Amino acid sequence: MSQLFKYVPLAAMAIAVPACAAAAARPAPSRSDVLPFNATEKQLPNGLKVIVVPTGFPNLVSVTIPVQTGSRNEVEPGKSGFAHFFEHMMFRGTKAYPPEKYQDIITKAGARQNAYTSDDLTNYYTTFARQDLETVLKVEADRFQHLDYSEAAFKTESRAVLGEYNKNSANPMQKLFEAQRDAAFNTHTYKHTTMGFLKDIEDMPNQYAYSKTFFDRWYRPERTTIIIAGDVDPKSAIALVEKYWSGWKRGSYKVAVPAEPAPQGAQYRHVNWPSPTLPLVTVAFRAPAFSDTNKDQAALSMLLSLSFGRTSPLYKRLVQDEQKVDQLFDYTPARVDPSLVTIGARVKKPEDALYVRNAILETVARLHDTPVTRQALEEAQSSEKYGLIRTLDNTDTVASTLASYVHYDRSYGTINRYYRLIDTLTPADLQAAARKYLVDASMVVTTLSHEALPVGIDALPKLADMAPKAGDARFDLLVQKTALPQIRFKLLFEAGSSQDPAGKEGLAALTAAMVARAGSSERKYDEVTKALFPIAGGFFDSTDKEMTTFTGTIHRDNWNQFLDVALPQLLTPGFREDDFRRLKDAQKNALVLDLKDNNEEEFGKERLQANIFAGTPYGHPVLGTVKGIESITLDDVRQFYRQAYAQGALHVGISGDVTPEMTAQLKTRLAGLPEGAGLPRIARPQGRKPQGLEVEIIEKNTRATAISFGLPIEVNRAHPDFPALWLAKTWLGEHRASNSYLYQRIRELRGMNYGDYAYIEAFPRGMFGFFPSPNLGRKSQIFEVWIRPVAPQNAHMALRIALTELGKLIDKGLSEEQFAATRDYLMKNVFVMTATQDAQLGYALDSQWYHTPEFTQMMRDGLSKLTAADVNAAMRKHLSAQNLSVVFITRDAAGLKDKLLSDAFSPITYDATKPQALLDEDKAIGAMKLGIRPEAVKITPAAQAFAQ
Repeated sequence: MSQLFKYVPLAAMAIAVPACAAAAARPAPSRSDVLPFNATEKQLPNGLKVIVVPTGFPNLVSVTIPVQTGSRNEVEPGKSGFAHFFEHMMFRGTKAYPPEKYQDIITKAGARQNAYTSDDLTNYYTTFARQDLETVLKVEADRFQHLDYSEAAFKTESRAVLGEYNKNSANPMQKLFEAQRDAAFNTHTYKHTTMGFLKDIEDMPNQYAYSKTFFDRWYRPERTTIIIAGDVDPKSAIALVEKYWSGWKRGSYKVAVPAEPAPQGAQYRHVNWPSPTLPLVTVAFRAPAFSDTNKDQAALSMLLSLSFGRTSPLYKRLVQDEQKVDQLFDYTPARVDPSLVTIGARVKKPEDALYVRNAILETVARLHDTPVTRQALEEAQSSEKYGLIRTLDNTDTVASTLASYVHYDRSYGTINRYYRLIDTLTPADLQAAARKYLVDASMVVTTLSHEALPVGIDALPKLADMAPKAGDARFDLLVQKTALPQIRFKLLFEAGSSQDPAGKEGLAALTAAMVARAGSSERKYDEVTKALFPIAGGFFDSTDKEMTTFTGTIHRDNWNQFLDVALPQLLTPGFREDDFRRLKDAQKNALVLDLKDNNEEEFGKERLQANIFAGTPYGHPVLGTVKGIESITLDDVRQFYRQAYAQGALHVGISGDVTPEMTAQLKTRLAGLPEGAGLPRIARPQGRKPQGLEVEIIEKNTRATAISFGLPIEVNRAHPDFPALWLAKTWLGEHRASNSYLYQRIRELRGMNYGDYAYIEAFPRGMFGFFPSPNLGRKSQIFEVWIRPVAPQNAHMALRIALTELGKLIDKGLSEEQFAATRDYLMKNVFVMTATQDAQLGYALDSQWYHTPEFTQMMRDGLSKLTAADVNAAMRKHLSAQNLSVVFITRDAAGLKDKLLSDAFSPITYDATKPQALLDEDKAIGAMKLGIRPEAVKITPAAQAFAQ
């Protein structure tokens, strides 16, 4: 829920407002405003601020409620992480609306809902059908004013929060940032991350009384803003807020966050990582607080983006030319108080860590004396503006973007003032910021590695010593015409990893990367990046089993320039040897580090797919295998490109304020692709149907145990049973939805983990989003249950619980009430699922590939014809709770194998008192016999998985 790397400039200058003000429509938007909406603002007598933004997007409304409390406010010892923890507690219900009733209301609204916490705020957001606005405001008002939960519920949720910490513990960058902040701050609460100190998280079950105090202090109207965006009438919306929220009483609590003293000198910290990983090197400096009137924060952020971003000379040198790092980034969060800005790199070889650190320091030192060019700054200002505008293609994004700026001074105008301030920046402003903030006294260098780093990396040189010295056309085109000025097109080729040659696994993905991330014959990649930067153009690749998609996005004002730069990458790719080495290394690292080493959950899901489809074209990850990637040559890439990217394999879609001239231009350009059908399409892969429970245990040094299980199904979107199974999986385990059944039984009732979900379509990278990306079409799918990491001692029990609940669902089926509630949710939620420009265009192309009607129409038509009997029959036909492939990822593989084969009782203990009925149920489930055969269990060291 908390996010570390998202760049979100936030407002920090409080503006005095009257205690009560009439609703006021803002003046018509200026052409210089990045938010082009006519917003209405009102402050209620109790201090609550209301902002209503009619967006012009039909049918949907987003209610976003930022509260001015975050980890910054945790000034009391032993209470770190409490703002984030309380975000969880806010979903625990009230007397009027217990959790089950509250979730039922949200479900009936077809809504998607969540929250997040950062250093400075906690934000709650819900997107739903417009006719449910009054209902949502009513129940939200109740929980913000009358939250009520038992000590038992409190203790249960505390274990879920610990589970979230455990989930994040596999991320090296998270640990590095903890060490960096601990070194940089002594008195200010930015010393700890949003998650808090581990010792405080572990003690949270004992903090029930304090939780009541926390709610009373911080959840008050004068700290809260209600943003209502979408298909909404301002007058009616404000009247509803007044109806349900006017009785909320002001608070009186005030606290002084201790100011951090001036830094006294450069510091170095190192984190020893227990398992193999690439080294990380970061350099941080004290940064100013956010302001929409003072230029310092905006200038420093702009300077670091120009100096260390993808268009910078250092990026070209370290990433593209020398290939010593596979990631170079700047992280410049805007905070209410002075915080940190960070420059970081992931280094390919430990022996290069000192070289990379010095390269960063040399660049920083140069900024003191060498101003950026006016042209570079103007291009960056343009990119900043258009880069934001291109994201504002749906109500949810408008509301969430607004919240990230509103929450400090509770003003709609903050974001527009900030971007006008950016427009006034000069090269002299950026240079002044460098001299003021990028200084020795506040520098914190932090490294992380498994292996030893070069001698001397802990000795920090003076920046002055690092300053440079002198001398040194046969296809159809689908058009979705809208009023959006942002144009998006997708080029979908029927080619993917299922067509990787044997021994060259990963070739399809690497070929796509060489097209989108390696330049054209006329421009090197850095030249392409620089050309696209000022116009905020994007050209991206995505590869799956049977599809490769290139997505282009650009403002209509810059259409011609974009085509001239972006499309030659596809039509005449550069295919340079240095780019090939760079991207080949990056793909191998993505497989070995990002998937296997750093993400047990995605690792387990990929392994389950590979096991079920072993021996078929689906039998390896899209990224490939280690041996396969290593064997690929540049000539292999050239050959795959020539064979795969032909007009006969291409589907094209374009959306936005498109003119006939634009579509004609695009078709003319793409006619330069080779004619022909492309690569032969594969037959439908036949997944192996397990006989009983077939288990693979991946042995890996990890804190928690991840579990995935499933079986192949013949159902895809073209199958008549697809709507029925979609409804069944939604009720059982809707992705990232707390109202789903497995989530309630495993996480909410027992507090065993962070969530539990079910799928009938592949959902790669599911932990990073609410909805699957489009353009993942597959002829064959699996039914899958994803149990997020549990404590190792509970892994056996977690599997038994999930199998028990799945078995009950298949045997007993859904009741008429359960069926109707889930169908009503999906009838509305399908619009939320396809709300963005990218999703609408992508799903339309997917429908072409599957030869089905448009997705929302297909689903609503299919759902409207369903009966509960249809769903229950489909589950009995396609699903099983006995014949399943299971993947565990855990540390003690042998111990888990012994438990599984012995069928021993699975005990479970709780921090909170539980009902006797649950304890009796646990005894029955814990004694359930799984009957796993010894030959059906194998242990695989993590290093061997996807090796070849």
